[in-house]
Amino acid sequence: MSSFAPKSIAVIGGGLTGLTAAYRLNRLGHRVTVFEQSPRIGGSIVSTVKEGFLIEGGPNALQLGEPELVTLLTELGIDAEKQIAAPAAKKRFIVRQGRLMATPSSPPSALGTPLFSLRTKLGIFWEMTYRRRERATDISLAEFVRSHFGQEAVDYALNPFVSGVYAGDPEKLSTRHSFPTLWQIERTHGSILRGMMALAKERRARGQGGVPPLVSFPRGLQTLPDTLAARLPAGTVRTNTHVTNVIPGRPWKLITVGAGTTSTAEFDQLVLAVPAASLAALVFGTLGERPLAALEHLPHPPVSSLFLGFKREQVSHPLDGFGGLVPAIEHRKILGVLFSSTLFPGRAPAGHVGLTVFAGGMRQPEIARLPTDALVAEVAPDLRDLVGAKGEPVFVQHSFWPHAIPQYNLGHERFLDAMADCESRHPGLFIGGNCRDGIALPNCVKSGLNLARRADETAA
Repeated sequence: MSSFAPKSIAVIGGGLTGLTAAYRLNRLGHRVTVFEQSPRIGGSIVSTVKEGFLIEGGPNALQLGEPELVTLLTELGIDAEKQIAAPAAKKRFIVRQGRLMATPSSPPSALGTPLFSLRTKLGIFWEMTYRRRERATDISLAEFVRSHFGQEAVDYALNPFVSGVYAGDPEKLSTRHSFPTLWQIERTHGSILRGMMALAKERRARGQGGVPPLVSFPRGLQTLPDTLAARLPAGTVRTNTHVTNVIPGRPWKLITVGAGTTSTAEFDQLVLAVPAASLAALVFGTLGERPLAALEHLPHPPVSSLFLGFKREQVSHPLDGFGGLVPAIEHRKILGVLFSSTLFPGRAPAGHVGLTVFAGGMRQPEIARLPTDALVAEVAPDLRDLVGAKGEPVFVQHSFWPHAIPQYNLGHERFLDAMADCESRHPGLFIGGNCRDGIALPNCVKSGLNLARRADETAA
């Protein structure tokens, strides 16, 4: 508990970042109110069960790489519930020449993989001789990887990987902002491979083992935001409540609309944990000022997540892995396919399998916007070619995200500067979330904990 008089703190945003911040602030003794515009909490985390299938409409797994995340799960009492991804999930596929090829799992296996030519394989090992380099300016992620491993590595490693993480374009993504670890490794080690090996050695020295495991829960990832909300005092979270204006001052005043009623409330501090578009639209004061309006220009491509259930005999591929990613150079309609029923137990009824297909992104945004029937028809040839899916799926659920993932493209610092400037001009304001602190779920948790720490320290 904090050693000072508790503060009243408003948290705008009921996604993972906002709920984590609210949970920690409440544990520190502050009075917290969470405002969420939509009728549900969790943001992009949407887990549903239908006809024996467990469907994730957004993120599909959580990687336990951050100590803060492990501690949080323990505090919440759900650490014992977590499901570790099946061992088969360590096997990943990338499409080349129209078929799924397993990615190398070690340096020796990289020598034999058909994914890369001999020239690229030799270049990968030569890269280990690179010396430290400090670049004067940021460059695209594609240019960065090309300078270390060559164009083939961009086409058949980086491009599909970026599609799976950002649904983005590596020729536009900023190395410094989208993958800051790579940027720092080049400065400290020169070679990306040597730097990654050094980081793995450090993890082992801390007793963290190898690659952090992927986890979920028997009821899906929705368990995490639901549990965070359940640990808050009754009445803390207000859904279907839109904050139309914030008026800075001591105290802050919030004007909200919910259930057709306009209300005003006062708070000592304000935490903003909403997507970029909501930040851009937020009105400060009484004169219509929008200090974060620049964030409306932060790109967010549309993405469709299509969960398809099949009878097992309809799919010829053994589905013995995490899933497959599709490079742009292969000219397919899908970004990738996840073998959902392999990844965790209980994702499909007996005798069935579940696949999660991703489409759209920066590569082909128009495909993401297709209605369900048209989208299923559009991706069917790819699924037939890649995993041997035949006939109509017995189950379909389509989740469409019109503004899916913020793109940390070159020039992203202008958005970061806008948020930092807004905070500096308004004491008692704290801004976080996936447009500022990283897009992965562990980043969102860390962002929420950091927001709570900053607000708590200021309150002291």
